[in-house]
Amino acid sequence: MSNAPNHNGTIGVFYEHPEWFEPMFAEFERRGVQYDRLLADRHSFDPAERQNPYRLVLNRMSPSAFTRGKAHAIPYTLQYLAYLKAIGTNVIGGYDAYVYEFSKARQLELLARLGLPHPRARVINHTSQASRAAEGLTFPVVIKPNIGGSGAGIQKFDTPAELKAAALTGKFELGLDHTALVQEYLPPREASIVRVEVLGGEILYAIKLLLESPTSFNLCPADYCRPGQGGLADGVSGRGVPVEGYTPPSEVAEAVKRITEAAHIDVGGVEYLVNDRDGQIYFYDINALSNFVADAPNVVGFDPFPKLVDFVLARAGLAGNGA
Repeated sequence: MSNAPNHNGTIGVFYEHPEWFEPMFAEFERRGVQYDRLLADRHSFDPAERQNPYRLVLNRMSPSAFTRGKAHAIPYTLQYLAYLKAIGTNVIGGYDAYVYEFSKARQLELLARLGLPHPRARVINHTSQASRAAEGLTFPVVIKPNIGGSGAGIQKFDTPAELKAAALTGKFELGLDHTALVQEYLPPREASIVRVEVLGGEILYAIKLLLESPTSFNLCPADYCRPGQGGLADGVSGRGVPVEGYTPPSEVAEAVKRITEAAHIDVGGVEYLVNDRDGQIYFYDINALSNFVADAPNVVGFDPFPKLVDFVLARAGLAGNGA
């Protein structure tokens, strides 16, 4: 069913990563679901066509595609999703959700609008603005590209002098859209963060991930998550360090539901940490794309892919077996 040019499938899966969604495809095939693989970096569409051939389009395009030589597919994805919205296509992970996936600035604005604690940050569009933007922030700070993924491009600066020197010598970049955050670095208690996954408005599971090092920002829990380095998974986290199932406080679970509802996210995750300075919880990342944890049955007690496929089929108005 891969790359079928005649669109015979009932479901179109728009994606880019060659490995992340193989378990989902296997579950589709086990149930006899008709689907087409729509590779984002090879895709095109006709804006004059006012009907979509699929009952549902499942968008699984990652902003970290630029780390795999597919940066061109990122702005294209937003154009395609805007088109699907305009013609009324049934989409999971549609335009309204993905404007948050592709913008760290929008994520922080949403957290502020909801009144939820988050790291203080300023948004810049040129490296020369970094030092002034950092005034009044507590160091260390990080420069975080607005379009990111798997921690790509994030750099930490311990002092204003370090930040100024890096800006003058061009030692950091702002990313694909020349926009970045200058954000306070919050030291995570127990050197760990928590990611809470949501499916259809309910908590699917949560995991606690240990940091690889104080300067590591690649917190993707799935296999094949290291930019530019194939599969270096250890069979537990995909990152070489421990990850474990976790039950977040009830107030956090409710906040995550509020966040994903406001961001129109059907399938996604929210990350938070406990700031070691004050012991308080801070939300810092919103994901409209779920890369499920590796070895999920052993880590969280079940395989999330059948639940995802159940949700997809229900949204597509299909029977449970996809027939």
